[in-house]
Amino acid sequence: SLRGSWRLRSGNGSVSLRAEVPGCVHTALLCRGLIQDPYYRFNDVMYRWISLDNWTYSRVFKTPFDVRKWQNVNLVFEGVDTVAQILLNNVTLGRTDNMFNRYSFDITSVIQEVNFVEVRFLSAVSYAAEQSRCHKAHSIPPACPPPVQKGECHVNFIRKEQCSFSWDWGPSFPTQGIWKDVRIEAYNHYHLIYFSSTPFFVKSAQQWCLEVESIFDVVSSKPVAGLVTVNIPKLQTQQTFSMKLQPGEGSIVLLVNINKVRSSAVEAWWPNGHGKQTGYNITTTFTMEAGCQIEKFSKVYFRTVELVQEPIPGSPGLSFYFRINGRPIFIKGSNWIPADSFQDRVTYDTLRLLVKSAADANMNALRVWGGGVYEQDEFYDICDEIGIMIWQDFMFACALYPTDQNYLESVRAEVSHQVRRLKSHPSIILWSGNNENEAALASNWFSIPYADMGVYIKDYVTLYVKNIREIVLTEDKSRPFVASSPTNGLESVKEGWLSRDPYDTHYGDTHFYDYNSDCWNWTVYPKTRFASEYGFQSWPSFSTIEKVSSPEDWSYTSNFSLHRQHHEGGNIQMLQEIGRHFKLPQSPDPVKQFKDTIYLTQVMQAQCIKTETEFYRFSQSEIINGEGHTMGALYWQLNDIWQAPSWASLEYGGKWKLLHYFAQNFFAPLLPVAYENKGMLHIYSVSDLHEDHKLTLRVVVHAWRSLEPVCTLAKEGVTVKAQSAVPIYKESISDLLERCRNCTRKSCVVTFCLVGEDGLQSPTNHYFLSSLKDAVGLEKTQLSASISQQDDLYIFVLQTTAIAPFVSLDVGNIKGRFSDNGFLMTEKKKMVVFYPWESTSVEELESSLILTSLLDVV
Repeated sequence: SLRGSWRLRSGNGSVSLRAEVPGCVHTALLCRGLIQDPYYRFNDVMYRWISLDNWTYSRVFKTPFDVRKWQNVNLVFEGVDTVAQILLNNVTLGRTDNMFNRYSFDITSVIQEVNFVEVRFLSAVSYAAEQSRCHKAHSIPPACPPPVQKGECHVNFIRKEQCSFSWDWGPSFPTQGIWKDVRIEAYNHYHLIYFSSTPFFVKSAQQWCLEVESIFDVVSSKPVAGLVTVNIPKLQTQQTFSMKLQPGEGSIVLLVNINKVRSSAVEAWWPNGHGKQTGYNITTTFTMEAGCQIEKFSKVYFRTVELVQEPIPGSPGLSFYFRINGRPIFIKGSNWIPADSFQDRVTYDTLRLLVKSAADANMNALRVWGGGVYEQDEFYDICDEIGIMIWQDFMFACALYPTDQNYLESVRAEVSHQVRRLKSHPSIILWSGNNENEAALASNWFSIPYADMGVYIKDYVTLYVKNIREIVLTEDKSRPFVASSPTNGLESVKEGWLSRDPYDTHYGDTHFYDYNSDCWNWTVYPKTRFASEYGFQSWPSFSTIEKVSSPEDWSYTSNFSLHRQHHEGGNIQMLQEIGRHFKLPQSPDPVKQFKDTIYLTQVMQAQCIKTETEFYRFSQSEIINGEGHTMGALYWQLNDIWQAPSWASLEYGGKWKLLHYFAQNFFAPLLPVAYENKGMLHIYSVSDLHEDHKLTLRVVVHAWRSLEPVCTLAKEGVTVKAQSAVPIYKESISDLLERCRNCTRKSCVVTFCLVGEDGLQSPTNHYFLSSLKDAVGLEKTQLSASISQQDDLYIFVLQTTAIAPFVSLDVGNIKGRFSDNGFLMTEKKKMVVFYPWESTSVEELESSLILTSLLDVV
């Protein structure tokens, strides 16, 4: 391995330093104290010079073996970011231009006992601009991001993380560096490059079989013969095959039938909440006549996936849902973006914390969005292990792309490399060609004259259908492919891969954003088959902002607050949303006003996405006016790339926003959901459980002014249907209020939950009968907490003197999460558990704790 210490120097040699590989220029400069934290205040703009320069990585290394004994020696880069010339001992080996590709250079004739390797980078920004200038045929929009993003131009001309030139939630840091492993490989005869195992269930034989694929580089001049043995001890399966490798690069595909007796006992891999994630150890041994043996240890998971698109009775269009192991699964989750602008800072622990937080919020899926990166192997390993399904985009987003020969060749190499690398992961359930590019053409985002449209449509089909799709279908027959998201699925295919309206609710998936309507009103949301993107912004907590700002920045209208907001008008939109239902903060103390505003943006975001997600969940079993059967809700977005206002539910660093705590409830496996229609209150039971249950629905009405319930209703023997959403209660709101000692909409609130005799219980949900700014009888409460330690956990016992909406516990920079947060407190006492992610103490927690509820905002 050539990991470790390299030299790094700037274009004119004025800056020279030691740099770690894997790594990038920014983190090297930061590590050596030559720049401040790139995320601090306005540094994203101050440090533009770094990405505009051309940097060179170099190092000297000794060859640890006798070169003469090896037929072939390669220099292999798992990831080069992005445009570089590679030299060994002053001989140019080749060039790189694709961050997502693996590069292998033959150095057999160049390597010596002591070697000097150089990677000469070219600024990604200047390269992209140059590529765009040279593309004479027709313009490829968009040229540049909107000015509010303070980004760089022509990112669609370079095969690099698209959001590294800026996005509406992220900064512009077009990195340069060796971002993955780099090593020397020496071998005689043959060498294993890729290895994968994909399970299939053969229905006719009622038996599992395993496709084991190995891709070799064979350097001997004549064919190499030998034996392969595949052994899965736990399934009493062992098979031996004879094989023959022809010179050159070739693949060997073996079909291993799982022992018939054991096949029925195979434990399948299930998504989080639906079963276990059982994996089986498998050993594959290659014994060749040339005398060398390769032993490959891997894990195999058995699961099937189907994307079901078929007619629905009583509705035009087609369904769009996933069946895993033959069972329809409602997809609950979010969208994943890169966890940092500098990939070398994304450690296993970072990934684990974020994915685990998704699972802890009852999610079973994430969409790896097409403007970032194909994630690290560890990311998919963690998803395999925790049961998080992955909707995997290819890395194309919100733009049109060139289709000249060089570009297509680079993309083809990228796609086959990534599919080979990732296809063994059971977590990946779908390949998707791009993010929003079908919609961009269909809705003509880039104002292309009608006469020119044909050229762009042809480019679109060439790239995603004739190249990417072709490769995916060749490399991986085990999972579905869609060309874009949103898409109309089979209907898009029928219309020549480009549908008239990719947002049609009767087909495929939809993306939906609306910042001008009232987000508490469920009727504004599309009753779609599958909601793969939807969301609202909020600010991260003050403790997160504080790390990258100075006191003069701590106001909602400061230059810093404007600078951090990359979505046009975003800060005002949040205030408008808040203003619909809450009183805006008026504190004379500007810092208190800033903190109050942050809190309200988080309350608002949580309440909006709760309303929308609950709407998608209760729409899963019904068709109304031809719309419904919604089978997926992936809100935008899970995580943050830096400390800024965004759509995320997890802040940079992993802290849970109120939305993430709400997600824990609105994605709960068992949940009662309420909505109002024409004066009637409807309650549905939503269940992801595999069995029907007879439960009791408890409806409690509280007057805002009292902790004692005004009235309680218990409806017993309610049948909650497995994996469905069914209506279980309906009453006119005026009747309900009358029954409850003359409550009014403004003076009362409704809470409800489902309980069973065997301890089965849903979270308690609430329904507001009016905006909280109009609520009558809400009193300022005295909230207090006593904290004690129990083993590795901390117990917070809260007490209130009055009903408290949106009670928030914040322990600043102490890493960890609460069992519940942002809740409506209707009882005097409530116990909340704190799960620390690092060691802390009762004293630390006591001194950090800030308790806030709605009436603390003044």
